[in-house]
Amino acid sequence: MEDLTKVAIVGASGYTGLELLRIVLCHPNAELTAVTSRSNADQKIDDVFPRFKKLPSSELTFIEPDMRAIAASGATIAFLALPHGTAAPFASELLQLGIRVIDLSADFRLDDANTYAEFYDQQHPSPELLDQAVYGLPEIYQNEIQSAQIVASPGCYPTSIILPLIPLLRDKLIDPSSISVSSMSGVSGAGRKASLPLIFPEVNESVRSYGLPRHRHLSEIEQELSKAANQSVTISFVPHLIPVTSGICTTTFANLTGEFSTISNSLRSLYKNSPFVRLRGEGISPDTKHVTGTNFLDIGWHHDPRTNRLILQSTEDNLGKGAAGQAIQSFNLMTGISPTAGLLTA
Repeated sequence: MEDLTKVAIVGASGYTGLELLRIVLCHPNAELTAVTSRSNADQKIDDVFPRFKKLPSSELTFIEPDMRAIAASGATIAFLALPHGTAAPFASELLQLGIRVIDLSADFRLDDANTYAEFYDQQHPSPELLDQAVYGLPEIYQNEIQSAQIVASPGCYPTSIILPLIPLLRDKLIDPSSISVSSMSGVSGAGRKASLPLIFPEVNESVRSYGLPRHRHLSEIEQELSKAANQSVTISFVPHLIPVTSGICTTTFANLTGEFSTISNSLRSLYKNSPFVRLRGEGISPDTKHVTGTNFLDIGWHHDPRTNRLILQSTEDNLGKGAAGQAIQSFNLMTGISPTAGLLTA
């Protein structure tokens, strides 16, 4: 039996933290030794979430966010499932205590503190750590993640947009200035909080856009697309809220500069060894029902000959590949175990 890596979860009461907790409790190579939640402090995991009863470590008690207590638990890797601006100070303290960090907030996704301030309307809490952080997209930064002390797990929308576009921008098959994106997301992407626009009667049987004209995720999307294109990339992005619990469906439009027949080879060349990217193929429109509850990202592509535009489509679970599952992918890389450990569900 392989040694178990002792881990902590900081902020395990939101939807992302809850999904992360589920995966960690069932992970064959992880042992949960500390879990924090201010709202659930002093209660056992399986009392708050009875679905986890009888799982290993399910009788662990939630504690207040005390980084020294986490270190005393023996944890060597900590997941931070916290709002932006809140995670950075905890990450700094954990690193000083010798604990590697996987941050699921936006605090370390951007290379530049000024860009963070522009998009998140506050100064970055720990700008000195930005140079250390690795953008946690396993399909693109596998080698960097393996040795990272702090991994910035990408956002849900960015994952669905960036992965289909990176190979095409690298291979110069599309015009970077022509990219526009429309995405639809389940309500869990807005977080586990009481908010009038998110209650059932407001969301049910309704679709609406939000975050216009400059959604915060644009900052990391454009950062990563610019790296792939080797030039500055600015896109149009319109997200929509749809009346489902989880799942993201993204449609991306771009003008072709190469032949449509080369799109398939470009995607397959980059992702042929990527266990969680499923290339559904030309003329296929992926469906969220085939990815919810999993860590898979499905991609399909179409050609509109009237406009010579490429239409890319992708689907994922915003709590899975868009958040908790992707963070576990990074954990697997950081600990040198199978990339698919704890994640192969259909």
